[in-house]
Formats: sequence, structure tokens, C-alpha cells
Amino acid sequence: MKICFVISDIKTETCGTTVVLLRKAHTRGHDVYVMSVGDFIFQHDENISLRCKKLPKSLKGETVEEFWAQVQDDKMKYKAVPSADMDVVFLRNNPTEETSDRHWAEHSGIAFARMIQQSGVLVLNDAFAMSHAFIDKLYFEELPAEIKPDSIITRNKEDILKFWEQAGKKMVLKPLEGSGGQDVYLIDKDKKNLNQIVDTISAKGYIIAQEFLPEVSKGDVRVILMNGKILEEDGEMAIIRRVNSDSSEFRSNLALGAKAKKAKLTPEIERIVALTAPKLIRDGLFFVGLDIVKDKLIEINVLSPGGLDYCEKIKLPAFTDTVIEAIERKMEYRKYYKKTLSNRELATMD
Repeated sequence: MKICFVISDIKTETCGTTVVLLRKAHTRGHDVYVMSVGDFIFQHDENISLRCKKLPKSLKGETVEEFWAQVQDDKMKYKAVPSADMDVVFLRNNPTEETSDRHWAEHSGIAFARMIQQSGVLVLNDAFAMSHAFIDKLYFEELPAEIKPDSIITRNKEDILKFWEQAGKKMVLKPLEGSGGQDVYLIDKDKKNLNQIVDTISAKGYIIAQEFLPEVSKGDVRVILMNGKILEEDGEMAIIRRVNSDSSEFRSNLALGAKAKKAKLTPEIERIVALTAPKLIRDGLFFVGLDIVKDKLIEINVLSPGGLDYCEKIKLPAFTDTVIEAIERKMEYRKYYKKTLSNRELATMD
């Protein structure tokens, strides 16, 4: 299998979920390529080309850090490869983390991937589904109301104040397009700095005002889904509790210092997955992260969900074999069913 991982920037990528997945694909003997989102090449009447690095079969590394450092090294050269030569393009760049000087990078990966997908290459997640879910917090609002906290999306300060009153004078404000816990604020009875916070967030776009869930003080749970099911390996599930060591910090993002812990499947999580999965499967979203607080889904991540890099540290399986095996099966299905399966169907076929 020839698989190309698309990331934001090879030079700055850290050893997270994407790197552990591509390393596993490499150790399983596949032809693995990696490229930055700025390295698509379009020429009229030709296939889109990918300026990428092909990982040598001989590439080794005792640790994932050593392995990735060799890929990042300038000694490993780039080469333009026709996208039609690939079996799979796995989109793993995160548009919401792009800086203000890289607005071009926000939509380009998905836009080029749509064209590549139409040429017959399997794109994960389905590129048209990712276009639809590009603002994942808005896509989140399409899910059933019973599994979500109450919320409003607006840029109007009066609307936000009215919601704050209705929510018992305690709410969370965050940007509609954002990730990693950045620009997320808790507003309580004293409304401290509310005007400044609204101005700061609204300068970047729409604001989500969301009902505050007291249980968030105990952290949240990241549940990783694959093909609409909880990712599972050796009888263990990819369910990770994220708890901040600072009890006054209501955000539980690992990037902000939260600690990962092993978590159990609860009836509440099962219910949320059962109501979310049909839509994810229909839309062609292969690999998705759900963030859950008790019985409420607070966020969905379809663009570049992470968490696998923490699994072994908390005595869970790595889950990387299971993910790559699932992609291998998709290639088998394509071989036998040829062009009768759409990208969207194949993307979530178990």
C-alpha cells in the first residue's frame, strides 16, 4: 500500500498521533510518504502532484523521536510524486491551528484532497465530508440536542448576555473556529473582563457561548472513534480521561498541561457514541475524536484528532496496528469491489 500523510509542516510537526501512525505504517512494510500542506502541485490536464518525502525501507529509530528526526532532516530529500500513484491520502493537518500568516493553509489541504479523491485515490477522512464539517464546532451542532450542553453561536454581545442570564450566570465562551483550548474563557457572576473577552474572540469570528458543566472540574474524556466505533485493541478501548492538575483550570487539553489517565466505558459514553456514530458513518468520517463530560458531548474533532501518542504512557495499547489494519482492509475492499464503492462509503467501512 502506498500511503501519503498530509501534515501542516514537516519541519514543525511534533511526535503526536500522526507520527506514531505513519511510523506504524512504515514498520508494517508499506510505502509511506509524508508532505506539508503547502506542497500540492496542480498543472492543467495532469494529476495533482505531491511534493513529499518517501520514507526509506531501511529507516530505523529506537524511539519515535529518533525516527521522526530522521524524516525531518534535510538529508531526506523531497520528490514530486503523482497523486494517482497513491492508494491512500490521509489528511492530518489541522487548519484550526494555522497562524494568521498562513490563512492559505486552512482550506487548501481539503480543497486539493477533493480533487485527488475524485481521481480514485482513497482520501481519509472523506474530503467532501471534511469540507462540510470544516467548522467542526458548527458540525457539532447538527448532532442531537439531548447529548449536548445548551449553547448559542453569535457575534452579538447582547445575545451573549441574554444567554448568560438564562444559563444561571455561568457560561463558557470560545471561538467557533479554534482548537487546543486557546481563547476559551469561563464567565461567572461577576462578568469579569466580559467586554474585552467578547471583543477579542469576535475579532476572529463567531463566538460560542456554552452552558457550563460543573463536572468539568474532574476533567473530560477523549473517545477516539474509527469507522463509527470506539477504537479497540486487545480488549481495551481508546478512552482517555484528561485531568488538569490545577483545580482552578476548567480546560482539560493535553496541550495545556492536563494529564492523561486511563478511563472506562460508561453507559453515558455508550449513549453518546450510539447517537453520534450513524452521522459519522454516513458522512465518511473515518477517524474522529469526541470530548465528553459525564453525559454531554462538548466537542467533536474531525480535522486532526489526537491522543494516540499518550496511550502507551497510561498502559493502553498503542492502537496504531488497529488503525493501519483498518486502512489495509479498505484497500482489500477496493480491490474486490473496484469502483462500485464511493470514497465516502469506503472511508467508514469496517
